[in-house]
Amino acid sequence: MCGIAGTYRWPDGKLVTDRLTETLAHRGPDGAGRYGHLAGDGEVHLGHCRLAIIDLSETGAQPMASDGLALTYNGELYNAPELRAELAAAGVRFRGTSDTEVLLEAWRRWGTDCLPRLRGMFAFGIFDERTGELALARDQLGIKPLFLLRRGEGLAFASELKALAATGGPLEVDPAALVASLLYYWVPDSRCAFREAEKLPPGSWLRCRPDGRVERGRYWNLRDVAHEARDSEPPDLAAVVEESTRRHLLSDVPVATFLSGGLDSSYLTALAARHQPGISAYTIGFRAEDAKFEAMPDDLRYARRVAGRFGVDLHEIEIAPNVLDLLPQMTYYLDEPIGDPAAINTFLICSAAREAGVKVMLSGMGADELFAGYRKHLANLLALRYQRVPRPLRRGVSRAVDRLPVATSRRGYRSVRFAKRFLSFADLPEETAFRRSYTMYDQDELLALVDPDLAGTVEDVLTEHADIYQDNDLDDFVNRMCLGDARMFLPGLNLTYTDRSSMAASTEVRVPYVDVEVVKAAFAVPGERKIVGRQGKAVLKEAAASILSREIVYRPKGLFSAPLRAWMSRDLAPLVREVVNDGVLVRSGFLRRDALQRLVAEDAAGQRDYSKHLWHVLTLEYWYRDATSGSGQGTRSTA
Repeated sequence: MCGIAGTYRWPDGKLVTDRLTETLAHRGPDGAGRYGHLAGDGEVHLGHCRLAIIDLSETGAQPMASDGLALTYNGELYNAPELRAELAAAGVRFRGTSDTEVLLEAWRRWGTDCLPRLRGMFAFGIFDERTGELALARDQLGIKPLFLLRRGEGLAFASELKALAATGGPLEVDPAALVASLLYYWVPDSRCAFREAEKLPPGSWLRCRPDGRVERGRYWNLRDVAHEARDSEPPDLAAVVEESTRRHLLSDVPVATFLSGGLDSSYLTALAARHQPGISAYTIGFRAEDAKFEAMPDDLRYARRVAGRFGVDLHEIEIAPNVLDLLPQMTYYLDEPIGDPAAINTFLICSAAREAGVKVMLSGMGADELFAGYRKHLANLLALRYQRVPRPLRRGVSRAVDRLPVATSRRGYRSVRFAKRFLSFADLPEETAFRRSYTMYDQDELLALVDPDLAGTVEDVLTEHADIYQDNDLDDFVNRMCLGDARMFLPGLNLTYTDRSSMAASTEVRVPYVDVEVVKAAFAVPGERKIVGRQGKAVLKEAAASILSREIVYRPKGLFSAPLRAWMSRDLAPLVREVVNDGVLVRSGFLRRDALQRLVAEDAAGQRDYSKHLWHVLTLEYWYRDATSGSGQGTRSTA
């Protein structure tokens, strides 16, 4: 795992590439390198910050240049041993043992045809000195990020958006991305917070030629994979997950795991311990008063039982962070306005692991999206039944639930929060209900919150969700939801905050469930085997039951979140008042003060739980301040 950057036919390309690379130093503190070469009537410059994981010697250093090719690469290839053997059999002689060299030689032999053969997480830039062409590529599922910026015939790229501010010249904030961020509490992978920049889509490549032409291609499409998998025989899921976990342990440095005590992390930890006895794991807990106020379950006792059962060296971290200090820090590292407090958990866990000498961690990310493990999946299925209840009775239920408080001054009521959330979408059509089940606002609420001139933008953002969700011909409701999550929620939020938060602590996080073979297996499983009765992830639970106790497999789903209500009502209350009454977003006209004040009032009265909404307003405020200041190199767009 590393930080990569570069410029192609860009004015002052060497200086700019140096600045880009320096901005990414937290991603790779073990070494740094540069490469430069003529490219037509200009130059190409590549930069790299190294986090040494495989082949710790200089033979794994980057950018790697060999026989006319130069590569800067971020990620890991879990099938590198097989590719190495195939290339060696064809006569390739390797200098070292890194997967970087395997990727370089695979590109030399197969070009873009090598990309579907790669199994792992990656983003890279590779330059061909013979043709003067620069190619960029990103992994199939969007695990690793790659941002790019084009000006004239020049191009700059980097692992993080913040680095592109070092290219010089203003970057204009895209209001559509901010509207999308308000809706989702993250910026979709199809959009970018700055107008001029873009994210290279998952499963795609881009090639720049010295004559100014740019070519794009798609080598892997999740929608097509899901369609093909539905007609295939479901494989042995336990074998597929174990094989992926084993491959993700490939490393020349210690590997540890996240262990929350929930199904996904417990299953991975148990499998990892089978192949790497005595593996370390990290878990978190919160201050008792915060956990009680949030009505959070006690996950620590489950994590301890899993660790004891499988001989895992468990490290427990109590989180009582200074959120006033962490909020602006995390906003900077997250690159775009992301309002999920789980990013703080990831950062603090990875920081603790890094201090203990751990560079690589395995996460259970992705299982919920692929196997229908979120409450929203079951809730949307239940909504279909609820719609058969006579309308007058539904109206009565809604009125009764609406009167219930979500919290008192001493504690919160999760069941009431869930009930109110359910009723907010239970009567809606499929795509609208699915969107509403996991986003922050409905259309009217979002329109009331933002500048009235952005009404058309709100419509565009909602239409984009509908277009992506409906872009399939699956006849299975559960798998339609899983596909929507895997295309939007997974790369847009979970993989994004996991990458930025872990790399802020100079730690690599690997995601064995987000693996091309696991994905194929997941979409070969019909929805009726993913949700059985009221059990989500039923097929994964069935696989995990071969190694985990029923107590762990069938326990209620936990939350990898934070005690937001406690933070918002105590630590952050003065900041909320400041931002709502006189924040930059309010003064700029982007957000409407009266709408924000209503959110605060209803939350304070305990009638609605708007803690997550207000947390995201704070993250958006800090991001916008930085983006429109001199240091952020951004300006506001009014259209």
